[in-house]
Amino acid sequence: MKKYFVFLFFIISLIGLSACSIRKDAQMKEVTLWTLQMGDFSEYMYKIIRAYEKEHPNVQIKWVDVPFSEGEKRTLAAVMTDNPPDLINLNPDFSAILAQKGTLEEIEEEALADFNQEVVKALRYNDKLYSIPWYATSAITIYNKDLFAQSGIIRLPKTYKELAYISEKLKNNTGAYAYLPTITENDTMVKILNKYGISEIADFNSKEAQSVFSMYKELYQKGLIPPESITFTHREALEQYMAGKIVFYQGGANFLNMIKENAPSIYEQTDVTEQIKGPVGQNDISVMNFVIPKRAKNKKEALDFCLYLTNAQNQLELAKMTNVISTNSEALKDNFYNDYSDLTAKARSISAKQINKITPQLRQRRNQKEINTQVNEAVQTILLNKDSVENALNRLVKSLQAIE
Repeated sequence: MKKYFVFLFFIISLIGLSACSIRKDAQMKEVTLWTLQMGDFSEYMYKIIRAYEKEHPNVQIKWVDVPFSEGEKRTLAAVMTDNPPDLINLNPDFSAILAQKGTLEEIEEEALADFNQEVVKALRYNDKLYSIPWYATSAITIYNKDLFAQSGIIRLPKTYKELAYISEKLKNNTGAYAYLPTITENDTMVKILNKYGISEIADFNSKEAQSVFSMYKELYQKGLIPPESITFTHREALEQYMAGKIVFYQGGANFLNMIKENAPSIYEQTDVTEQIKGPVGQNDISVMNFVIPKRAKNKKEALDFCLYLTNAQNQLELAKMTNVISTNSEALKDNFYNDYSDLTAKARSISAKQINKITPQLRQRRNQKEINTQVNEAVQTILLNKDSVENALNRLVKSLQAIE
């Protein structure tokens, strides 16, 4: 009888252990994370994932890194299924399109109290939040200080109008162009219009818009910007800067390394300042963020891990590896963003300060590529003097309103 009770106790214990194991497995959550082109930083990512899993033993993070070229296509297909990733790394423009389709989970604004509020404000869609910011980049003005000194001009231009105003004197005194505006590359002209407070299609033929197009037409017709301004990309403009043919170049701080490696003598003459603005005074930035699909299985855990991945410590570590700008307010207070010891550090510090003034931010539309194409065609028509500014913009507005 005694042996029977011992055996019975043993069986009951096994059943109890099995039940505990089943309950534990039932509580285990697997959060699927998709990032864009972060494979080069796998050591950093896995370190954060391991640390989080150690603190949250009932959560496992399944990380999938997606190539940039496939990000939007794969995400669009995934969010329509019943089992999408729990957390997806995207850009704000595509995130807004998904929010418009009703496929994203709304984020409570209180959850983002630790982030730069200008960035948070820029991520809103219809006054609601569907994104968690990760990191940002913001172009600065790179310029040839020796050529600028030769021009006899004392004050650096801060606005497009000031840059246009000094272009003639600068070219006459140095033989170099003030800059090469790549105004038919992607949404460059649309972003310039936004800096003048113009973001609605109905205003693309306003007096203010006409003055912006007229400014570039005058510069082009007078030969004060290169003929290639209506065809070149920012990479080709950078080559012109490295050849000493233009004085000012707008681009990310990362381009300084390219200048240093490919044109060391020009690098020695290079300095940086804040990006050129319009009368509204805001800066352009690019942000990478995370979204949680509405059909995700583990939304609570996904948000918790996302806030861990984007906390001050982890953002700052990523920034030191890549030179991106943190979006976490505490990280932005670090001396890393207040260092002017060398040119790269100075550029980084200027970029970081620029995210404190980024609204009103341009809102991308569903048919933004077609809008950009038609705006760029109007730029070429106007600069090549094939039609008047007023006629070209009136025609542009009618055409864009037809495709909305």
